[in-house]
Amino acid sequence: MMEHNASTDQVRRIAVLTVSDSVSRGRNQDTSGDVIQERLETAGFQVAERHCVPDERAEIAAQLRAWASDPAIAGIVTTGGTGIALRDVTPEATRDVIEKELPGMAEAMRAKSLQKTPFAMVSRQVVGVANGTLVVNLPGSPKAVAECLEVILPVFNHLFNLLAGHTRHDTPPGGP
Repeated sequence: MMEHNASTDQVRRIAVLTVSDSVSRGRNQDTSGDVIQERLETAGFQVAERHCVPDERAEIAAQLRAWASDPAIAGIVTTGGTGIALRDVTPEATRDVIEKELPGMAEAMRAKSLQKTPFAMVSRQVVGVANGTLVVNLPGSPKAVAECLEVILPVFNHLFNLLAGHTRHDTPPGGP
């Protein structure tokens, strides 16, 4: 499998996937996806695509694979399906697609959310890399989405640089 990386000379493009039976059927609005788009654009990223799928593992994984194979997309942010209900399968679908998991990012989001609600300890979001593309699972709540993005957005550019092959780090002040 050939890895790709979005160019560092342009605004990084991120796709947003909402995983929700009710939104995919048109019964509810995609408010979490709206929050993600607003936060990403405020942080200087471009939302390349937005799509909604039902809570179906195969459909989630297929959309993640399609976007991860697009060299113009640097990252994918999902919302929904990270709880423990029977139909919550976003983490499993994400693990079907990623090659490397970044557990520290998911742990940091849960730790921050745990300061606000004890229910954060049952959130199962996953973060990883698929074909050189960052994949981030967020909860389905607009409030939780905003809180989690506040934690992880500061490292996005660093991650995208690493995924683009820019792995040289400056020597820290006072270092060798």
